[in-house]
Amino acid sequence: MKKIYIVKLTHEERTYLEKLVKTGKSSARKLTRARILLKADNSDGNEWIDRDIAAALDVGTATVERTRRDFVEKSLETALNGSELTPRNPIKVDGKVEAHLVALACSSPPEGHSYWTLKLLADGLVQAGVIDSISHEKVRQVLKKMNLSLG
Repeated sequence: MKKIYIVKLTHEERTYLEKLVKTGKSSARKLTRARILLKADNSDGNEWIDRDIAAALDVGTATVERTRRDFVEKSLETALNGSELTPRNPIKVDGKVEAHLVALACSSPPEGHSYWTLKLLADGLVQAGVIDSISHEKVRQVLKKMNLSLG
């Protein structure tokens, strides 16, 4: 199978990676990825295949492929440290939402219910138009932060 991501290290990159591996003063993951790049280097024509690299370094072939891809598409640093995880957009709960939540929790529960649940509070905030969407878990976190309980 023809490789899509061909690793060609410059002399400086190779020297940096060799020094990194030799000193061993980095995380195990970073050192493993450095070894992957050194073995995958095609600059001198002595490239290892992914399956052999994975077996030699006791990692999965997906790790080898991902490290190659990150090096070619992004950078050496990304290949060594891994892609930064981008968090999903967290729901921003400001003072206005907190105030409505407290007022709602202190009011009588909806008809047919004897007490407020986290789900009912979340639904109540959305129905009141205070926030577009909120999970019951986020409601729990806000109540905990404010030292309030439903009990």
